Amino acid sequence: AVDIGDVLRGVHDLLHLKASSRGVALELVVDPALPEAAGDYDELTMVFQNLIDNAIKYTKPQTRVRVVALPLGGDRLSVAVADEGDGIAAVHLPRLTERFYRVDTARSRQLGGTGLGLAIVKHVVNRHRGRLDIQSTPGKGSVFTVTLSAQT
Repeated sequence: AVDIGDVLRGVHDLLHLKASSRGVALELVVDPALPEAAGDYDELTMVFQNLIDNAIKYTKPQTRVRVVALPLGGDRLSVAVADEGDGIAAVHLPRLTERFYRVDTARSRQLGGTGLGLAIVKHVVNRHRGRLDIQSTPGKGSVFTVTLSAQT
C-alpha cells in the first residue's frame, strides 16, 4: 500500500525550487479521501517525478503546473499533472511513450531530455496495472493522467 499523497508531497518538495526558478507555480491538490494505491513507493515516485519535472520544463514561464490526486470510486484513483505549455500536436500523442521519441529534438536536448522518461513512466504504470492518458491542446498545454488501482 502506497500513500500517493506522501509520494506527491515528496516530489513537490524535490521540484518546487526548480519550478520557482522558472517562475512556475507548482500546485498540489490531494483529496483527503484519496485511497492508498497498490504498488511500489519508489517506482511510483519515479513516475510522478518524471511527469512533474517534464511539466515544469515544458510549461511557459510565469504559469503553473497543477497536480491533482482524486479517488475515482470503487478501487481506482487518478493523478493528473497539467501544464500551461505549448501543447503537443495530436499526431505526436500516440508515439510519446516510445523510447527515444521526441516531438522537438533540439528543444528536448537543450532542456536535458533523453527521450526515455515517458517510456519508463508507461512501463512502470503498466507494471502497476494502471493507465496513462495524455491529452494536449496546442497553444494551451497538456494533461498527463495516471490511473491506478487502490489498495483494498
